[in-house]
Amino acid sequence: MSTEKDSWLTTLPQPAQAYLEGRRLDEVECIIADLPGIARGKAVPASKFARQSYFHLPDSIFFQTITGDWGEAAGEEGFIERDMILKPDMETATAAPWTGDWTLQVIHDAYDRKNRPISYAPRNVLKRVVDLYRQQGWEPVVAPEMEFYLVARNLDPAKAIEPMMGRSGRPAAARQAYSMTAVDEFGPVIDDIYDFAEAQGFEIDGITQEGGAGQLEINLRHGDPVRLADEVFYFKRLIREAAMRHNCYATFMAKPIADEPGSAMHIHHSVIDLETGKNIFSGPQGGETDAFFHFIGGLQNHLPSVIAMLAPYVNSYRRYVREHAAPINLEWGRDNRTTGIRIPISGPESRRVENRLAGMDCNPYLGIAASLACGYLGMTGEQRPDKQWKGDAYEGEEDVPREMGAALDLFDEATKMHEVLGPDFARVYSIVKRTEYEEFLQVISPWEREHLLLNV
Repeated sequence: MSTEKDSWLTTLPQPAQAYLEGRRLDEVECIIADLPGIARGKAVPASKFARQSYFHLPDSIFFQTITGDWGEAAGEEGFIERDMILKPDMETATAAPWTGDWTLQVIHDAYDRKNRPISYAPRNVLKRVVDLYRQQGWEPVVAPEMEFYLVARNLDPAKAIEPMMGRSGRPAAARQAYSMTAVDEFGPVIDDIYDFAEAQGFEIDGITQEGGAGQLEINLRHGDPVRLADEVFYFKRLIREAAMRHNCYATFMAKPIADEPGSAMHIHHSVIDLETGKNIFSGPQGGETDAFFHFIGGLQNHLPSVIAMLAPYVNSYRRYVREHAAPINLEWGRDNRTTGIRIPISGPESRRVENRLAGMDCNPYLGIAASLACGYLGMTGEQRPDKQWKGDAYEGEEDVPREMGAALDLFDEATKMHEVLGPDFARVYSIVKRTEYEEFLQVISPWEREHLLLNV
């Protein structure tokens, strides 16, 4: 690290420097999240990265569906695949500890030729929402919870997904929530998750067994929304790599196994006053403030319009099942896991609101942006919530869209939400998601062949 050429290495975040101590950096992965949250980019030799201040990718990466098809979202100039300018955010530099050589990953931000942020790049969408908070004198704080399944390797899409084989030689069992024995079944995978996270400088607040067979939850420490979204983005790859080392898959599908609970990305929110550093959800005497109730009101009023971002695939809507560990409505309650909006037990300083509707299949930048946007509209519009729900919210009426088409209709009608997230983003997102939905509607499912082929 003594040469002038390598001096940039001394400015890396401390965990990245610790990872490279005494070693020669071979490669840098220059990455950016597309609409689904997949890492796109280029891998370059470390010597080349040291000489470049940006690189190019075509803007068409944001017009691509999860299947690799394309939405007609390029705008008036047509599908010319204009190059974007991607600039590194060196604060995101982190190890890729599963690689065979010494590699760093660096998240980049997307700009056009006039140095304006690309409005439909997911990280830019979240930055836009955070900036709106800061213009009001607020600092949003989030804490995501990540649920996922460890499953047996699945090479045939027509075959049902099965739980992974545990350390005991038996398939992972369901209905073992919070069981330490169940966690021990996945010990080697969890050990690698911890090791990779440590090498990348990420702090895990805890790992627990959830209710599904092979379903785990990782909680992250609260903090800046963009930084936490970066961590979830990195964690998805980290967890997949740890699983594949042990002959299994990690899946973040919202509902991978028919009779098991779905996987959520619960998002906890609080808001800090930039001048005082105090949580604006709590008053001087520790009571709940108008801002607290307005945030809840914003979630209740506006979450339907962004369900298409929190539940971005046709599979996502299979998670919203009554009595199956996922909300079916937008009721709110204190310490009540049956409601879509939960107020956890906490002291005044850590008073927060939990959104339980987001699926783990959502893009973390877009999921957090959508959730914060709802709260922002509630606070700026001084929107009051409905009366607190007491008891089992599954006894209430359903008010969450049950399929992608209905969710996209609500999204398209939400002009106030578009102004918060960015009108051009809303345009592109809708086009790409409708293209994806049309692709799905062309597929004939096993259910149709089984029940309709000879009976209708």
